[in-house]
Amino acid sequence: MNPQTKEQIEKMLSQNKVFLFMKGNPQFPQCGFSARAIAILQNLGAQFETFNVLENPEIREGIKEYGSWPTIPQLYINKELIGGSDIMMEMYENGELKKILG
Repeated sequence: MNPQTKEQIEKMLSQNKVFLFMKGNPQFPQCGFSARAIAILQNLGAQFETFNVLENPEIREGIKEYGSWPTIPQLYINKELIGGSDIMMEMYENGELKKILG
């Protein structure tokens, strides 16, 4: 990953407590996993920002390397990778995600 991509990712994460790298946007998710991730965050009333990785191939590949996580979406809270939609769903169901979002 080039330094500019890493810097761009770190800037997005440092400016937003809850950040979701996804395919599409909250109004029009471009994959089922991204749609589920958005639904979970909205259901919890979370304030969050998103980035559409389909608009930027460097960020799309860079975020996979940055978090050592091979798939999109990726949820970050306080600059820490939480995981993808399956982990989000599990944490949502057991109440853990609500606690973290506090």
